[in-house]
Amino acid sequence: MTDNMIAAPLAAALAAKGYASLTSVQQAVLETDAAGRDMLVSAQTGSGKTVAFGLAIAPQLMDDDMLPDVVAPLALAIAPTRELALQVAAELGWLYGQAGARIATCVGGMDYRGERRALERGAHIVVGTPGRLRDHIERGSLDLSALRVAVLDEADEMLDLGFREDLEFILESAPADRRTLMFSATVPPAIEHLAGTFQRDAMRIMAQGESRQHGDIEYRAFNVAARDREPAIFNILRLHEARTAIIFCKTRANVNHLLARMGNRGFKAVALSGELSQQERTHALQALRDGRASVCVATDVAARGIDLPGLELVIHADLPTNSETLLHRSGRTGRAGAKGVSALIVMPSEVRKAQMLLKRAKVEADWGPAPSADEVSARDDTRMLDHPALQGDSDDDADLARQMLERFGPDRLAQAFIRLWREGRPAPEELTVLQDRAPTAARERPPFGEAVWFQLSVGHTARAEARWLLPKICDGGGINRDAIGAIRVRQDETFVQIAVAQAGKFGKAMELEPGLTMRRLDGEPDLERAPRPAERPAHRKPEGEWKKPSRPEASGEVPARTKKPRWTPEERSTRTGKPAQEGAKPGGFRAKTARSEGGKERGKFTAHRKGGKPVKGER
Repeated sequence: MTDNMIAAPLAAALAAKGYASLTSVQQAVLETDAAGRDMLVSAQTGSGKTVAFGLAIAPQLMDDDMLPDVVAPLALAIAPTRELALQVAAELGWLYGQAGARIATCVGGMDYRGERRALERGAHIVVGTPGRLRDHIERGSLDLSALRVAVLDEADEMLDLGFREDLEFILESAPADRRTLMFSATVPPAIEHLAGTFQRDAMRIMAQGESRQHGDIEYRAFNVAARDREPAIFNILRLHEARTAIIFCKTRANVNHLLARMGNRGFKAVALSGELSQQERTHALQALRDGRASVCVATDVAARGIDLPGLELVIHADLPTNSETLLHRSGRTGRAGAKGVSALIVMPSEVRKAQMLLKRAKVEADWGPAPSADEVSARDDTRMLDHPALQGDSDDDADLARQMLERFGPDRLAQAFIRLWREGRPAPEELTVLQDRAPTAARERPPFGEAVWFQLSVGHTARAEARWLLPKICDGGGINRDAIGAIRVRQDETFVQIAVAQAGKFGKAMELEPGLTMRRLDGEPDLERAPRPAERPAHRKPEGEWKKPSRPEASGEVPARTKKPRWTPEERSTRTGKPAQEGAKPGGFRAKTARSEGGKERGKFTAHRKGGKPVKGER
């Protein structure tokens, strides 16, 4: 590393680490205009921010490429979580190792007395979490009187976690003439307000990644039926078979439920949620790092600040609440030049929300159905055929191989190899085929590549649906559903994509069944939806005086209905065979009076007793 702006011990450390060049954010903080100034830097996770602010604070720490003897720290780095704070301390440790820097950590879950002794011995740089740093300041074990520079790493996450009051306390305890650097993946209004309060004439730096989609991350949005949410996640995991994947859920209950389902399917997964102790979190992360687990199911809060090696796949089982969270989640993959995939599980009721999240995050996603069981199986077969054991030619086990061939034969050996390959891998899930719900402006590419468009002679007016047409198309051409791309049903016609390799089976035109024809198109059809029919005119009252129509019997057209007379007591006696009771009304029963014989008045009601026992209806 020959950059003249970098101190010699730091340049030597970078060269020993294998740095041939600096990232965009590292170069930006070393510009001449940025020297000695407060900075508000926005860059995606994994862009080299820790090394960037390590290089930026060197002029405040080193005198002639040497670190002075200190009693109180010269630099303070604040991180939102214990894991991130320890990562920052480790990065600064090797960067300033040849300069002889002493670095102390102050994080929750660690031995407080050990931290205090490290501070008493004198540290050039202190790295910690907001709550523990404030605790040390209030107890007098952390002296900020000599502080020259303060760094807030992942400032937006610290505000999201509710550390604003602690941050304000820490910064107010530091000298007013200190230099303040803020690094954040996004800069919402709350960060701008904090920067305006504690920074002076800050230089705004937008590194590559905030203003446009991260070039190393492929965003994909999968249309999934509500009942297929979890099977779709399983198929995505099986399709990619990433070294490490993380699945984000909204709540701890969702994390535990999904983890249980994945365990039943045979996935090697661990969970990160707020109910875990620090020791349990450490064991889960270690399982991911040493390969005993490949999938992490986590909530947003629990996953703050963690850095998983080889993270290739991020799945949003529950859509994030805002675009900043989407970028934070996705930014954990596609780091250091590696490729990554950010997959959104979108149910029919969430399509609009997903579109708005992607638009506000300024990223574009490929829309399409989740991987089918056939697609996963086909990918498995390809991996098997490309297995290194089948590509090399080694004589190490030639004798044993010859004996196995003589004993079992090539066919049985090949079948045994296939069974062993598939053993232990979760079986792919069958998913419901949904009608294409992708936005018109974001037409997805078919999973098989180039496609040919066909026009079908039925549409909405004939009650056509994608799930009804799909089997007819497959039967008509003798193809499977993997060869079919988008199906767009319109008012009087339907358009469907067929893979180029299978399109010839349909010829120029074909009759799938009487009244249902399929015709090949020369190009791409106009898929804009037809305008809605004009609104029906509002009902108007006829001109002149409007009168309510009279009843038919009033006009004499039909005879008026007469009320059927009720039975008289004599008629009722004749019909029932019981003597007419005195005082009975026509059509009714004998009226009870308050002073009837044997009666007892209770408010409005009267109870009759026979033989000293209450009769039915007594209250």
